[in-house]
Amino acid sequence: MSQADPELLLRELDGWDWELCRRELPAVLPRLLSMYAESEDWTEHIRILRILTEMFLPHISLEDVEQSFFSKVLPKTLQFFDKLMCELSSKAKGLSSQSTELCSTVRNLLQCCSQTVVQLLATLTGCVRRLCSGQELSLPSIHSLPSSVLCVVKTAFTHCKDSESVYYGHLHLISDLLQSMFKETYSLQKQLMELVDLISIDSASTEDDITYMVSVIHTVLEICSVISNMDHALHANTWKFIIKQSLKHHSLLQCHLKHSDILSGLCKDILLSFDSCLQLAEQMKVSEIQEGTDFRLFQKTVKLCRFFANSLVHYTKEFRACLSDSCSQLHQLFLQIYSKFPPSLYAPEILEIHQDEISQVFLVALDPLITQLLPFSPFMERVLSENLGLPPEQQLPQCLLLLTIMDKLSSQPEEVQTLWNTGKSLSLLSALFLSFQQCCGELSLPVCLPQVLSAGQPAVPITLYHYVCVHLCSFIASTLPSHFPQLERALLEAVLGSSMITSLLAMDSWCFLARYGTAELCAHHVNVIAHLVKAWPSDCSQVPALGVLLRRMLFLMAPEHQVEFAGEFPPEELENLAVWQHVSLRALSPDLRARVASQLCSAGLGRCRQWLNGGRALGGLPPVNTALSALLAACSSADAPLEAELKTSVLGVLSQFWSFLQAKQVSDEPCLQKTLCLLLHLLEVFIQALDAQLMTQVFALQSSLLQLHPPDHVRLAMLDFLSSMGKVFIPQEAQRQVVPQLSCLFASLLADQTWLIHQHALEAFTHFAEETRHEDVVPWCLNSEEAKNKVVNFLAKTRQVEETREARTERLKQERITWSAQVLKVDGELESTGEPVAKRACHPPSEEQYKAAVGTMEGAVEAVKLLLQKGPPPGWLAVKLEALHAAMATLRDSLR
Repeated sequence: MSQADPELLLRELDGWDWELCRRELPAVLPRLLSMYAESEDWTEHIRILRILTEMFLPHISLEDVEQSFFSKVLPKTLQFFDKLMCELSSKAKGLSSQSTELCSTVRNLLQCCSQTVVQLLATLTGCVRRLCSGQELSLPSIHSLPSSVLCVVKTAFTHCKDSESVYYGHLHLISDLLQSMFKETYSLQKQLMELVDLISIDSASTEDDITYMVSVIHTVLEICSVISNMDHALHANTWKFIIKQSLKHHSLLQCHLKHSDILSGLCKDILLSFDSCLQLAEQMKVSEIQEGTDFRLFQKTVKLCRFFANSLVHYTKEFRACLSDSCSQLHQLFLQIYSKFPPSLYAPEILEIHQDEISQVFLVALDPLITQLLPFSPFMERVLSENLGLPPEQQLPQCLLLLTIMDKLSSQPEEVQTLWNTGKSLSLLSALFLSFQQCCGELSLPVCLPQVLSAGQPAVPITLYHYVCVHLCSFIASTLPSHFPQLERALLEAVLGSSMITSLLAMDSWCFLARYGTAELCAHHVNVIAHLVKAWPSDCSQVPALGVLLRRMLFLMAPEHQVEFAGEFPPEELENLAVWQHVSLRALSPDLRARVASQLCSAGLGRCRQWLNGGRALGGLPPVNTALSALLAACSSADAPLEAELKTSVLGVLSQFWSFLQAKQVSDEPCLQKTLCLLLHLLEVFIQALDAQLMTQVFALQSSLLQLHPPDHVRLAMLDFLSSMGKVFIPQEAQRQVVPQLSCLFASLLADQTWLIHQHALEAFTHFAEETRHEDVVPWCLNSEEAKNKVVNFLAKTRQVEETREARTERLKQERITWSAQVLKVDGELESTGEPVAKRACHPPSEEQYKAAVGTMEGAVEAVKLLLQKGPPPGWLAVKLEALHAAMATLRDSLR
């Protein structure tokens, strides 16, 4: 063996066989290591490294390989590789020239450099492969190898990823070289993963070994972020390695892993892959091509989504206790996915076949994650947080997530159900009502969701309201008795809330509870609601909602409980008129109905006469209005016409009211407006019995009042009365005064610019025209061609403007922004005018709250733009915009 010339030694080694290498290892290895450390030439470096790994590494025992080989070879190898990559990047800068000759020269240099890199990667791959013999390895025996190889892999993949920017517009000149580098790096990583899989650490392992294994997993996680858009198979296998190693050494690594980083990476990759699916599906819809490369790529990407979802499910199952800080991210994952998927208003337009593919392959795989998180208190606190500050596109996903949780909760242990039904700041049911209230756009469109309504039947699309109601009733049916206080409280709060649609949902659910539960429960709830109605002032804005609920639930009471109810709230007592005014007597049995109607009429007439015969002070009018309302309930619910004597008494009292009412006074006093509306509704009941004098008084007052522009509810009451005039023949002596006023009233109300009044006027006029015997009056009501055309279009059910679904969706998005801004304003006013409240802990605003606030500002600007396009602005607008501009400048300066 040559002792002097390194070149002679290397040539001599070329002829050595396996056995000779084994025998001469102690003598040759130190010399080769010394030559390797001193080598500066690329070719010589690769040559020596290959000899070391192929000829001598196999003869070194596992106990000695780290100390005698890896610790001496790998540092120099890493240094050499870094130099190669720097050289490669440096030479790439020459490609900025457009000179063909220069480009050719640079390519040759790059080829030489990249081939050296490829050879080095191949050599390292062979080195790792020789250690993968299937036997278990201890980490100390190969301590330097995994971290060193991972550094090489990460650097090589990063170079490939950044090739667009590194090689400018000349990537095509060296794409084949980069492809070779990518393949060798891929192979090297694959071999390393197989090697690490053979490493065994247990409870006897040192803290350094555990820390080292953790660092390996975290480095592979960094590689994941580099390769996320490069190759599906590589990306999936890399994540598979991370999950497998984390679960394999679960008990040892649990307290050391960066769980939030791993979870964040998984969530990010799920969303990226999901976005890719949607983009491909959108492209296929536009191109109308359902087969070919795009479709195969779409299917492959959906399967990648499923793989990530399964990985997240497995990881969460094992490390749930360590994921307290990641609950916000998991919550956002669900919201972002469902905000981009039908039926969201913000989802891209994709074909149903692609929706089904995504739903059946990906979303189904994600569903078990919710089940796993149900017992996890931090996740519950995040989902049921009172101040989520979600942007508009995430309101429906939040609602659907809460419904999914409700569906799953009945199969959970009692302690899990208690966790969600009691909540921390909100209960699950309260959170659902709050979330449902935010879905105004989806409810208005409305969006539809699939639902199985009968066992064994296919799912059919139903509206969002119907969908929520079905799932909510199912949840109520499975609620444990111990959770009824929270259930009743949430239902009552929703009924009394400011959102009419949410109040209606709560009423529907409560009525289901009354039917599903016992008769005693229904009776108890009716009594509680009635006591609330009785206790609250009649002008309280929440009483009408309670009244509607009371009216509906009385129909669901058992007959014997209705009798008890009448005993609990005797109709003949004046204080109980506040309760009975909301009730439909048709809910009662015939005998009880007749008795209650008679007692209500007596009590109501008594109250009215007391006021009419007294000073008629306006301050005493609210109880009179209550009495009139109770009279209306009794008279409109009667099975048969009232007895002649009672009818005469009622009409006599009503006539006394009309004799003193003055248009100006009614216009100025809200309590008198309510009185007028009740009198008009009562006259509808007795429309056939009106005499000429009373009819003349009624029309005279309405004509005068309409000129004073009364509020909407008064005009609606007028229209109801006018509609009922079709049933009656106007007395001859009253026609000269009444008929012109009747036609004038209809003409004015048909021309009303308020859409609600205009629509109601069309309905009322049509009803009147169909029934009246005064056919000659009908044309007089239509005093313009415009009015005639509107009535004709209404009868023909012709739409004036055909709005596309896309335009309607965009309009609803803008209306939601405006509505959200108004709600914030009203809430702010309520807080500023209310009593001081107890101090609460101050929490910094979240990023979502900032996004929502800025989104509201943007929406308001767009709304002003639309108004300016429709007509000239008011004079004060310019001054207001200047003030807002100054306020914006102050906000901007505060950020500096």
